[in-house]
Amino acid sequence: MTEPTRTTVRQRLYAFLIAGLGGLAASAISFSMTLYEAAHPPKVPVVQAGQQIDTGRWFVTLRTARVGTVTPTGVPPSRPVQLLMVDLDVVNRSATPNNVLYRTVTLSAPAQKLPMPTVYLDRDKYLAGYFNPNMPERLTMAWEWPAGVSVPDKVTITVTGQIYKLRDNLYGASGWYDRDPVATVDLPVEKAL
Repeated sequence: MTEPTRTTVRQRLYAFLIAGLGGLAASAISFSMTLYEAAHPPKVPVVQAGQQIDTGRWFVTLRTARVGTVTPTGVPPSRPVQLLMVDLDVVNRSATPNNVLYRTVTLSAPAQKLPMPTVYLDRDKYLAGYFNPNMPERLTMAWEWPAGVSVPDKVTITVTGQIYKLRDNLYGASGWYDRDPVATVDLPVEKAL
């Protein structure tokens, strides 16, 4: 092998070595940043009752929480249950009617998992269907509370954001996708007499 050929091979070897070390350093930095962000998540802001929360897809304003045994329709259930009801105002900001509010507003529950809430429209005291775009609605979300578990004096409601993507990564279709919580609200629970 001649001297210029040896130099060219040596230069290529150094270039591959430097590129490999650079890629390894970039991977190590990216991995350590991911670990740090997982260990130190951003704090979710705590907002007051009555303050409007922008979730991306919805404007949500949480009002009050109460315990009762009769649904907002006024008709007692066929079997006795205890309901934790949260009053709120919502505005659907998307372009189409939808009813996926239960994924946005969640209740910090007791140890056992609560069933999905039932949503009632306050204007007609009946089950809510789809919420039309840009039409403010006052609602009541009712969770069936487990028997034998006392209802706390205060509940924490977590409001999760949603983001619109024109094209998702899997199908290339547009849609709304869940993201991290954007706010929490502590509501005192009014006890039924």
